[in-house]
Amino acid sequence: MQLDVLQQIKPTEAPSIAPDDRPIDLVHLARMTLGERSLEREVLQLFDRQATLLIARMRSAQPTGVAALAHTLKGSARGIGAWRVARAAEVLELAAAADAGGALDQLAAVTDEARGVIAELLRAN
Repeated sequence: MQLDVLQQIKPTEAPSIAPDDRPIDLVHLARMTLGERSLEREVLQLFDRQATLLIARMRSAQPTGVAALAHTLKGSARGIGAWRVARAAEVLELAAAADAGGALDQLAAVTDEARGVIAELLRAN
């Protein structure tokens, strides 16, 4: 079922500028924060907290709630250039009623990866 959902997705986010599709598109992030390092830091911290909270809530939510929470995370991920998180959230949003378990696990994995990069970025700055 998850593969069927993946095939139906029509990507609407801007493609990643980074050829290796890193967990966080730093060029996009800098563009969205107008190059202001303090704003970049604040946005990353907010995403980190929000992603943790949303994933936890998804684990106990009903399918319609999961879809709404995934939609929220998708928008936040697009804002910072976490394209893999955004794509996984979109899959979960569309599959929430059918195959939430596998899609949620995938979303949690790519979110953890992005959060790891965020932690490194915050330590470095």
